[in-house]
Amino acid sequence: MVNDPNWRLPEVPAFDLESPDFPAGGSLPDSARADGGNRSPALRWNGAPAGTKSFALTVYDPDAPTGSGFWHWAVYNIPASVTELPAGTGKAELPPSAVTLRNELGTEEYTGAAPPSGDGQHRYFFTVSALDIGELDVPAGATPAVLGFMLRGNIIGRAQLIGLAETPA
Repeated sequence: MVNDPNWRLPEVPAFDLESPDFPAGGSLPDSARADGGNRSPALRWNGAPAGTKSFALTVYDPDAPTGSGFWHWAVYNIPASVTELPAGTGKAELPPSAVTLRNELGTEEYTGAAPPSGDGQHRYFFTVSALDIGELDVPAGATPAVLGFMLRGNIIGRAQLIGLAETPA
């Protein structure tokens, strides 16, 4: 796959991630786009490996014309007891232990899909990582890329759901 954001990630068991708002490999709902509401879609996951103590969630567009992709959302220290997030989840709706990092726009929230006009179809990788640690110690001001690096030693499972978006020319 072109621009495969998983190519250097550790091989770990997969578990299930789904959304009632869009099918796997299907178009994101208008509400999950920057020009349609900027609301995160609802997410549900199950089948995380035994020993899961927390989760991290990231949303990444590897097709953004930046040379490094575009991070739309990154949250970590989600308790293992949490297995779903409703549509429109923001910091206020997350468990108190959860930490939201700044996205590419510098805000600590979900930023909707916004592929440039005429740039073709973009893939949005919604990834939930199961961790064998209850709390990650991520440095203040860290980026989602740093979070990805910090996950490496503690990831025991991964669930992924890809949504698509395009802005016609």
